[in-house]
Amino acid sequence: MVTSEKEKLTTAHPESGHAIVGRLVPDHDPVYKVSIIPRGRALGVTMYLPEEDKYSQSKRGLESSICSLFGGRIAEEITLGFDGVTTGASNDIERATKLARAMVTKWGLSEKMGPLAYEEDEGEVFLGKQVGQRKHMSEQTTEEIDREVRSIVDRCYARAKEILENNRDKLDLMAEALMQYETIDAEQIDDIMAGHKPRPPKDWRDQGPGSGASSSGENASDDAKPGDDPIGGPANTH
Repeated sequence: MVTSEKEKLTTAHPESGHAIVGRLVPDHDPVYKVSIIPRGRALGVTMYLPEEDKYSQSKRGLESSICSLFGGRIAEEITLGFDGVTTGASNDIERATKLARAMVTKWGLSEKMGPLAYEEDEGEVFLGKQVGQRKHMSEQTTEEIDREVRSIVDRCYARAKEILENNRDKLDLMAEALMQYETIDAEQIDDIMAGHKPRPPKDWRDQGPGSGASSSGENASDDAKPGDDPIGGPANTH
């Protein structure tokens, strides 16, 4: 997939948003790579590498994941304004909503709703009633679940927005680095989070102004580890 400079910049800010929020929220897997090289239907990816095998997640960690998922959408709002927001965050929004609903209905992580299982069937999860899943629940309980899911989403969204507004300089610095190198790893991310212009990637080979290429080039996103759950908005979803 060939992308224009404008489209690369539109991708660079959201991926930077995912990475920065992921770095600054607690109990989140470390960000080890960010790329604006197209990967499947995604125009860019932010990759996380767990430090150890996980068999369960804390409420704090789940909320941090929701925050980082919204980092891309918020970065677009900050840099483009609400009217400039794209459909690229659709997958992130879906995943964040599913996590929030599972916290409320499956994992007993809502103080208001208590440690009860309200939904059992697997499938697409969105706000509102679902045929076959909620027949055993009253309308009042259904509405309370939706309000609680919305509360978690709103709280995480506000938290991620505050983080990015307070780190706007890092958001722009990371986007600039992605425009230059296309892919950055943990060392460059460390530099940026410290407020410094990042060093070139180890495999970087300067090919002239505006080349935007490294020696790893098209293969930069092929070394994802099994089990990685990268964040990236799908291209041309609508």
